[in-house]
Amino acid sequence: MPHLLIFGLGYTAKRIAASVEALGWSVEATGSGGTIDFADRTTVLGVLGRASHVISSVPPDRASGFDPVLDRYGHRFGKAWYGYLSSTGVYGDQKGAWVDESTPTIAKTGAGRRNARAEADALWVKLGARVFRLPGIYGPGRSALDRVKTGKARRIDMPGQVFSRVHVDDIVGGVVAALTGNAPKGAYNLGDDFPASGNAVTEYACALLGVDPPKLETLEEADLSEMARGFYAENRRVANGKAKRLLGWKPAYPTYVEGLANLS
Repeated sequence: MPHLLIFGLGYTAKRIAASVEALGWSVEATGSGGTIDFADRTTVLGVLGRASHVISSVPPDRASGFDPVLDRYGHRFGKAWYGYLSSTGVYGDQKGAWVDESTPTIAKTGAGRRNARAEADALWVKLGARVFRLPGIYGPGRSALDRVKTGKARRIDMPGQVFSRVHVDDIVGGVVAALTGNAPKGAYNLGDDFPASGNAVTEYACALLGVDPPKLETLEEADLSEMARGFYAENRRVANGKAKRLLGWKPAYPTYVEGLANLS
């Protein structure tokens, strides 16, 4: 029976765990809802010794840039299959251009602000992992519909600004396809087929809910958090062709229209 160890049982990883458990896999995990204490080295090493597959969704430390999983346990992965949930933020700002897995990342080019995630991503790729680069994740309890309902939705006046996004179920589909299909090592972009502006997504969510969209604001008027402002500082379209070709993966929600309709 395949045995999966997950470092960081968060929003997406919990769904990956449920999906492979339904296939008969055994799963152990650290993090909220997991049964293993990440700091308990003896226990973690014991689980690593019997794990056939390992996935990490633990982000690197922003201050130091160290990846805690690689730093503490990477040398003990052995012959296990291992994967890493990364971010398409590793590509930096591309001024709306398309990127794919051959596009140099911030870690390789030095372009843009220092990005600990890009540096960790590069380490996992070098190690021989399957690295899943994810754009904006949405799904149950975490979508434009929820932001509209709670009054947190914004429309920012930034013509030409586009983002890629992905439904959490499509991430699970891609990762499970890689787990069960012995996917080649390397990076995979898991995003939908239709990069679009955040405003378009918000407006569609409002239409589904039957409410007026929020007013259009400048970036300064919106008074966003530093993290949100950093998000708007980058503009790119993420291609997903490699995952389709090598994983046999196809997003069930190819655009935000299908994705939000499923959640409404």
